[in-house]
Amino acid sequence: MSGSVVLDHTGLCTRDGPALWAAYERLGFTLTPVNRQSGRRRPDLPVEPFATGNRCAMLRDGYLELLAILDPSLFANRLDEFLARYTGMHILAFGIDDAEAHLARLRRAGLEIPGIAHLERPVDGQGDRPDGPRARFSRLPLPDAPEGRLQLVQHLTPELMWQEPWLHHPNRAVALEEVILVSAGAAESAAGLSRLTGLALEPDPAGGYALPLARGRVRILPPEALAVVLPGVVAPALPFLAAHVLRTDDGNAALRARLGDELRPVPGGLMVPPERAGGAALVFAA
Repeated sequence: MSGSVVLDHTGLCTRDGPALWAAYERLGFTLTPVNRQSGRRRPDLPVEPFATGNRCAMLRDGYLELLAILDPSLFANRLDEFLARYTGMHILAFGIDDAEAHLARLRRAGLEIPGIAHLERPVDGQGDRPDGPRARFSRLPLPDAPEGRLQLVQHLTPELMWQEPWLHHPNRAVALEEVILVSAGAAESAAGLSRLTGLALEPDPAGGYALPLARGRVRILPPEALAVVLPGVVAPALPFLAAHVLRTDDGNAALRARLGDELRPVPGGLMVPPERAGGAALVFAA
């Protein structure tokens, strides 16, 4: 198995896509077009349209997926289950370069994974064009994870995702650096993420665990740490994917000019609170 594991993307989930997308545009993100998803319910089944669609904030390193149910009559790929818990972040994806090798590793570790899950979607907002460009992914989700959709992702068409016009944001965001997960069973959640990625854990100074990656990290914290690292944020349920942390290329100058008093200082950066950012705190590192 070659390559390294990186923080690829987070996924915010909602039933009201237009409201979420408008909120992120107001926060200074350039979003990709609205695109409908399709995939296989099982590795042995054909590709079918899914209920879901997204827009993304593509960064130089990683991205944010803003995912919504667009057609409730179709297969929701568990999004309806996630939203029954709370509206917010339910997806945490780690980038890999060899899904087959990781599948073999996970099976050796005793995980019952039926195979590689495939997902695809158009990238130009023209979902009805059969000849249009389609981004394709190979996914390895951690089975039955109570934290949400924790998965390894191999991008089969990265050139269609990271297109230059989508990488420039008025708020000057350039990288996804960190995700904060709060869990009453922090040790169990941390062990699951370590098993999924094949990486070792470290102690976190806030009292939980940290999972360092080749690019980025995940902090897995107990509930009592939430008020310390994200003052004022309340977990709607546990486990709770509480925050994603971004970096800008101008020291947050454009962000301060754009949002001003809406930003709250938190340890290590400036926070847009969950109620203004789709249900998860959006922190810009200092």
